Amino acid sequence: MDFQHIPVLFHETIDSLQIKPDGVYIDGTAGGGGHSQAILDRLTAGTLLSIDQDPDAIAAVTRRFEGNPRSLVRRANFSEMARVAREAGIDRADGVLLDIGVSSYQLDTPERGFSYHTDAPLDMRMSQEGSTAADLLRTLSAKEIASILSRYGEEKSARSIANAIVKARETKPVETTLELAELVKASVPAAVRREPGHPARKTFQALRIAVNGELDRLSEGLDAAFSLLRPGGRLAVITFHSLEDRIVKQRMAAWCEGCTCPPDFPVCVCGKKPRAELVYKKGLAPNEDELRENPRSRSARLRVCVKLRDSALDP
Repeated sequence: MDFQHIPVLFHETIDSLQIKPDGVYIDGTAGGGGHSQAILDRLTAGTLLSIDQDPDAIAAVTRRFEGNPRSLVRRANFSEMARVAREAGIDRADGVLLDIGVSSYQLDTPERGFSYHTDAPLDMRMSQEGSTAADLLRTLSAKEIASILSRYGEEKSARSIANAIVKARETKPVETTLELAELVKASVPAAVRREPGHPARKTFQALRIAVNGELDRLSEGLDAAFSLLRPGGRLAVITFHSLEDRIVKQRMAAWCEGCTCPPDFPVCVCGKKPRAELVYKKGLAPNEDELRENPRSRSARLRVCVKLRDSALDP
């Protein structure tokens, strides 16, 4: 199966980067290379570093850009981009793109274990390394599982689902996607089962985030990306659920904060100035046309900021 991914908010994201033909850019989540291709198409003398932790994505992007002198491809988590960029000879970038979350390819490849629609091993590892979702459900306590489901999935039935998992594994570990989906379905109230969407959606989201350490990697990746930007450079981030979006929104707000003197001070004495400014105050959501063409874009949000200076104390 080819690595296919439908980029969400595609034109808005590429336009927001304001790509310079001779600029240096980093696509921290290359996927199938859709965004990377659009950036490369606009470069005449610049460089694009495409990063992804998924070996399938790296194989696809390497094939796609083979022979392109503007393209560098590296396998890593985007949280490591500062190190990866430095090793590739890049110390500053004019733009960084992060498309957070699971890709269409990962969802649509049953053996990757991200989807509750087909039966497959309960994997969910984006990097295909480390502990799987099945490993977590086999080793964690009911309290720990419930905490994951509540924190990362905002699942109201977290405790009952966790108890059902622990009880089930007394006979047999929960090892496949449909086993888990059926357990969740049986553990939530009847009213929840009647609601639109699969009742296991939040549980699968929570486990995926836990398996991949997604929120920690996002926080680290944002800092790495911002540190690499030269003044005037742009950071564009696409998120797909409220937990991710909240982290991005708060981090960009912190970069955009200026003077922190008490409001009753007649003049500023702290000397702090904003390090960035927002391109879109509330972020961008998909329009109606995109929602019809790609229902998976429903929860997407694009936030973009421009770096003004390296330090809040710089002139």
